[in-house]
Amino acid sequence: MTATPDRGMRRIVVGLALSAVALAVAGGLADWLWLMGIGAWALIAAFLIELIYRP
Repeated sequence: MTATPDRGMRRIVVGLALSAVALAVAGGLADWLWLMGIGAWALIAAFLIELIYRP
């Protein structure tokens, strides 16, 4: 089965969102605000990609 561009983009968005959640949780557990900030910006980027890229 070949991967369509839509599936590839979905995989990127899901991966970015999961890494953002992991960074935010790790930052909260370690009490590092900068790591939570990176997680927040990654989550914002994932939502913007999802919002802009609509097949």
